[in-house]
Amino acid sequence: MADTVLYEVSDGLATITLNRPEAMNALNIATKVALRDAAESAARDTAVRAILLTAAGERAFCVGQDLKEHIGLLASDRETGSGQTMSTVKEHYNPIVKALAGAPKPVVAAVNGVAAGAGFGFALAADYRVVADTASFNTSFAGVALTADSGISWTLPRVVGPGRAADLLLFPRSISAQDALELGIANRLVPSAELRAEGEKVARALAEGPTVAYAAIKEAVAYGLTHSLAETLEKEDELQTRAGRSEDHTIAVQAFVNKEKPKYLGR
Repeated sequence: MADTVLYEVSDGLATITLNRPEAMNALNIATKVALRDAAESAARDTAVRAILLTAAGERAFCVGQDLKEHIGLLASDRETGSGQTMSTVKEHYNPIVKALAGAPKPVVAAVNGVAAGAGFGFALAADYRVVADTASFNTSFAGVALTADSGISWTLPRVVGPGRAADLLLFPRSISAQDALELGIANRLVPSAELRAEGEKVARALAEGPTVAYAAIKEAVAYGLTHSLAETLEKEDELQTRAGRSEDHTIAVQAFVNKEKPKYLGR
């Protein structure tokens, strides 16, 4: 894995850190490949019970595509007629978002600074966003004559509503951390100096929780957004049966009866 993305697993928590602070954690090819591989590894690793996505530095979480690299790739495309540059959406962005949003475990994004373009998309692919009070968000795409990618056309309307999503996409601009909290983009706002500790605290609490139930909750919410009430009720029955058969459910019920704090196994 490239050193532009750091990956560590400790006590059930996988921490993925974008590590190009000198470039505001912009996404060059090496970084996108490493992030994709880390996200997919964390999603499928049964020893991982929660994922924390964060970034090095104070200025940026991720400003999206590395445009300095991108402009060179566009020039090469024009010379060769290959048109390969935009394949990054299929090869990198889509798998990253699918891994984060579809992981059968909670994903927390600790947003330390600017989250723009695909960086905004990756933050929205997480289940929970802890945001520094100095952070900001920007869709950015229309500003460089592009449409939405990194799942943001799906996630943003579901977080802020279709009207606000259209506004933010058609008129890209910086959204402050406080405005992000009011819009529902941020789940928790903390002082910048406390972000990493608070993000890890939230993620570790989830890593110690009932993983099967969390996975079912993620699946139920995603399913309910695109299906009828009747279909969703059937899905809830299916998922509740699965959760009810888990060891963690038995542990939780026994702990409740004994007036103890449950110690979940994640299965």
